[in-house]
Amino acid sequence: MFTRREFVATGAALAATSRPVVLFAADEVPVTNVYAAGEKPKDYRHGKPKDLNGYFPFAVPKTKEDWEHRRQKVREQIRVATGLWPMPEKTPMNAVVHGKVEKDGYSIEKVYFASTPGHYVCGNLYRPLGPMSKRPGVLFAHGHWDNGRFHDDGEEAAKASVKSKAESDLDRGRFFMQAIPVTLARMGIVCFQYDMVGYADSTAIPHVLRGGVPHPNGFADSAADLRLQSLMGLQTWNSVRSLDFLESLPDVDPKNLGITGASGGGTQTFILAAVDDRLASVFPAVMVSTAMQGGCPCENCSLLRVNTGNVEIAATFAPKPMALSAARDWTQEIMTKGFPELKQLYALYGAEQNVAARAWLEYGHNYNQHSREFMYAWFSRHLLGKPEKVAEKPFPPTLPKDLSVFDAAHPRPSDELRDAKALREKMGAASDEQMAKLAPTNAESLKEFKRVIGSALRAMTNTELPKEIAIRKGPLESKPDGVTMHRAVLGRKDEADAVATAGVVPKDFKGEKVVVWVHPNGKSSLFNGAKLTPAARTLLDAGCAVVALDPFGIGEMAAQFPVNKTFAAFTYGYNRSVLANRVHDILTVIAFTKFLGAKTTHLVGWGEAGPWAVLAKALAGDAIDRLAADLNQFRFDSVKAENDPMMLPGAVKYGGLAAFLAVAAPGEVLTHNHAGTMTGRLPRAAYAAAEAESKLTRDPKKWDDAKVAQWLVK
Repeated sequence: MFTRREFVATGAALAATSRPVVLFAADEVPVTNVYAAGEKPKDYRHGKPKDLNGYFPFAVPKTKEDWEHRRQKVREQIRVATGLWPMPEKTPMNAVVHGKVEKDGYSIEKVYFASTPGHYVCGNLYRPLGPMSKRPGVLFAHGHWDNGRFHDDGEEAAKASVKSKAESDLDRGRFFMQAIPVTLARMGIVCFQYDMVGYADSTAIPHVLRGGVPHPNGFADSAADLRLQSLMGLQTWNSVRSLDFLESLPDVDPKNLGITGASGGGTQTFILAAVDDRLASVFPAVMVSTAMQGGCPCENCSLLRVNTGNVEIAATFAPKPMALSAARDWTQEIMTKGFPELKQLYALYGAEQNVAARAWLEYGHNYNQHSREFMYAWFSRHLLGKPEKVAEKPFPPTLPKDLSVFDAAHPRPSDELRDAKALREKMGAASDEQMAKLAPTNAESLKEFKRVIGSALRAMTNTELPKEIAIRKGPLESKPDGVTMHRAVLGRKDEADAVATAGVVPKDFKGEKVVVWVHPNGKSSLFNGAKLTPAARTLLDAGCAVVALDPFGIGEMAAQFPVNKTFAAFTYGYNRSVLANRVHDILTVIAFTKFLGAKTTHLVGWGEAGPWAVLAKALAGDAIDRLAADLNQFRFDSVKAENDPMMLPGAVKYGGLAAFLAVAAPGEVLTHNHAGTMTGRLPRAAYAAAEAESKLTRDPKKWDDAKVAQWLVK
């Protein structure tokens, strides 16, 4: 695994900062153990999984170049999480715009269109009166106020708002949802106020039950996670298509588009800003913070905030103009936690003037007149080119019945899908067709296939080969069964993780060849009792060191990983899955072999750990010279429970093991025991495209350990 000289030097360095290493007798602990009896690993992943109420600080990179690299990864992660990587086909919207009425300085029209075949977005279009000309366009996402754009806060609440000076009059107190599009239109901006899924007219697909519980007729199951189909993803796609609609209008300047929204609408605002480059300026209200990240399933989906958070997601819009508002809620610390970092980031671009924030802590969660007028001034400056304050004026409210888009002349579309199951089936078929078109046929298409699937896999596992490795404990040396064994706990310098390892080395080992051994029983599988296994002995006799590991949840790294029973994305949206953590640990060990100077690193996955090794190879690329993997007759679509340790959100959408093996081309690969896994055609096509068919060895039957070891060292 590593030379004695390197271990002695490393141990001496650690001695200055660690307590003395203690060796244990073989009859006290298993021969491969690193920890003493009762000693617990120090790994942040062994604690309670992170959730939406955690702390999500944003660490600003030192240089603009570092940020641009990080920004690309975050944006890809968001697109993968929301099911928008690659962007789905934009089918005809067939928009219907009708029922125009003219008011004091603006008009209101009724709109519905198909964001995807069978699913409709509804809303109201507010336009300035006057001669036709190209004007800025702004989307307004309403958030979780009852009935959305139809919201009426009631007379008593309106009186309280006026009394507290949050609003100037009762009309705005009751119908503040209408104040924004009315005022923007009066300013000379075209505004489209569209429904969230399940609100106002867009009720074909339900939103959620009370208390944030997903609706049973929705997206909250393992099949949806495996395809990355979610309420949030559908809502984000609706935002993309709403921007398409706004951009298509003859009186809208497509280079001058914006979006605003509060609360859940604030989430829609900064998420759209992260996935769509067309926006010129944005204003997410009372949502961006280092605290609570969004309590509704429509603001959460698996993978979304693993190792990131709302402040960093919002930061991906830099250096374009963005302003934020805060209130006496989870955003109340934005001026000291979050906004200073955003200013620091914008400073990397020399654009500090393009980010602003204000907090009104005398008011609770809201989008009241004070924050609205802050937003108007922001859009006036950055969309209209008029750096001036805008005073919101009174307006006559329009009753909800007069805003509804459907009537006798315009009934609900006959092709509207009114249950999530049918919509999900249609979306899944479209996604499968899109993925099929990516199948490689030549070197150029293989490159694009690997870019798309490889990026998706990085987002699904939230990991890659680390640049720097830390030794958390050890190295410890012993000689079971007459072989030299080194035991250590490794981790990554930029992450407080830990993975226990045990490596056996042949005599006179020079560090040239290492086999990373991945087994469902962890590093203890190197031995049968006190005897080295025949397969490990074969590798040693061929001059290879063998390093085995206890990945997350295995052996000394055993851990509990409770998945939220109400909505799994409340767990998988903030934490790697068990499988992803195991792949993460395998990559840590692979990187360590390179750190120690290994010229050749092979990877073997035994039994049910074979698929773990496939994912690791797909991510490690050329760092692995040869992979042998038992596919264990596994398919990701066989995962039926959210707490299954093989759950990997997105795995089915992106083609499963077949696609991940195809990404490994042209590396030398042996797969066996793959009967029924459907891993034949796509990997063969990839290897043919790479002109490396001879490097792919496949056998539907299970190989014995000795045969696998012999193949690795042939």
